[in-house]
Amino acid sequence: MDEKQKKLAENRLKDGWIKSTMIIEVLAVNKEAAESALKKHVEKIHHEENTMVLDERYHDTREVKNPVPNIESGFSQIVDVDILTRDFDQLVRVVVSYAPSSIEILEPEEIRLDMGEAQGILNSIAELIHKFAAAGLGGVMVSS
Repeated sequence: MDEKQKKLAENRLKDGWIKSTMIIEVLAVNKEAAESALKKHVEKIHHEENTMVLDERYHDTREVKNPVPNIESGFSQIVDVDILTRDFDQLVRVVVSYAPSSIEILEPEEIRLDMGEAQGILNSIAELIHKFAAAGLGGVMVSS
């Protein structure tokens, strides 16, 4: 990150943006597919509105025996991604869209939401779930 980007990140933190780190993992049938898919996935985060990628650290790709039923071996790679998001709603959108294995909020120490912000976040989650369902990527569970 160059000095201009560092300054922008510092200013955004002062303006209340949220700093977090995510761990994202991919599993594929060969090493090249795993590495390519993970890079493409992280590259999309760079283009998210109200999100700034600060750093990404890729770990070595490793072979995994019997990663899922009926698959003898696969290849896994992990990346740690540090990001800033404008607000908690945007952080939720990133988490739902990019499915990290884990996320840690680093700054600020406390996040306060008023009722309108909380409703906005819940509506964002509902919207994303319906988009996934419409795309055939999962459905909405209905309980009895």
